[in-house]
Amino acid sequence: MEKLTLNNYTEPKPKYFKRLVWLIINRTIFRCFIGKKMFFLRTSLLKLFGADMPFRVMIYPSCKIHAPWNLRIGKYACIGPNTEIYNKAFIDIGANTVISQGAFLCSASHDISKKLLPLVSQPITIADQAWIAADTFIGPGVTVGQGAVVGARSAVFKDVEAWVVVGGNPAKFIKKREIEA
Repeated sequence: MEKLTLNNYTEPKPKYFKRLVWLIINRTIFRCFIGKKMFFLRTSLLKLFGADMPFRVMIYPSCKIHAPWNLRIGKYACIGPNTEIYNKAFIDIGANTVISQGAFLCSASHDISKKLLPLVSQPITIADQAWIAADTFIGPGVTVGQGAVVGARSAVFKDVEAWVVVGGNPAKFIKKREIEA
């Protein structure tokens, strides 16, 4: 039987150091700024580490962000408590979008067709005015269309059209989303 080794996965040194510093800040200082008036300070820390976002974004202190330099968030978006953003690849979150508590945006997985299961990543795009409800999983390469709603505890592995409601595991079309005037 052939011996498998995972020794050939390396992260570039500058990114490794940056990632280590961010990990320490994310687990300590980032979580210390509690309260609505402190959203500005969390946004400032993320911008300092390369995130592309305006200051008018609400990010809760318990949110875990893997790599701020791979993140863009639009104006008035909200990233809820205990949300995890695992962004090995770029994640783009549109304006006026809500990512509810406990959601997991995962831009990387493993290639199961290879023995060593190498890490593969694809970007995630969540368009403007979308709502990702509580405890939802969004997988690599997914695009959630404008105004779409992903129901609580759903698992999304395929693109979601604009202005629809989806839910379940795997997420399936439930209905068109209509906005009352």
